[in-house]
Amino acid sequence: MRLTICICVCLGAAGIGSFFTVPALRNWYVELKKPGWTPPNWLFGPVWTLLYLAMAFAAWLVWRQVGMTAVPMRLFLLQLLLNVAWSGLFFRLRSPGAAFVDIVLLWCAILITILVFAGIVPFAAWLMIPYVVWVTYAGALNFAIWRLNS
Repeated sequence: MRLTICICVCLGAAGIGSFFTVPALRNWYVELKKPGWTPPNWLFGPVWTLLYLAMAFAAWLVWRQVGMTAVPMRLFLLQLLLNVAWSGLFFRLRSPGAAFVDIVLLWCAILITILVFAGIVPFAAWLMIPYVVWVTYAGALNFAIWRLNS
């Protein structure tokens, strides 16, 4: 049951992010100047789905050890909120600059979550590594788009 809750929470965050993202893909995002190393749009969905599932499994592993109200789970939820906020800032508000500030905070929150998870369930921390790598790349892409379109 806890695993199902973790999956639903993470995929729910993905759904909210998609709600902000999809309308902007058709017009605004297409018109932005982007660096040559921007991945094709079709890649984002599968990558994020895998990342959200890995995050859910990591959260479940830690939740089993510490309970839902413990600091590690609060950190996890904080980074998830920052993740959703990024989609709203970048795509809904069309503000790559504000989104970049958010993604820096998100990156820090993910790193802290990884470090805390490592002390509880090391495998949970490892499950979060692809996420922080992808957010590092996304942050660089966000910064490049911001600069190219300022």
